[in-house]
Amino acid sequence: MDARTAATLPTPAAGAPAAAATDASSASSKPKPCCVCKDEKSRRDECMLFSNAKDPAADCKSLVDQYKTCMLGYGFKV
Repeated sequence: MDARTAATLPTPAAGAPAAAATDASSASSKPKPCCVCKDEKSRRDECMLFSNAKDPAADCKSLVDQYKTCMLGYGFKV
């Protein structure tokens, strides 16, 4: 390969920043489900795990609804 041929070939690094920028912008617009509503999730989980009620789901319904509402605010359907 001579100098002219090497100069005309695209390098992987030249195309990578554009692709990385696109991925980063889409990732930053919608966070991962595990990273949002942490407080609501922990309160819901604690209620479900430590509830002494016969039906923990009914006992913790308000916390479950709060968590669902929070997740929906970020675009996640739970």
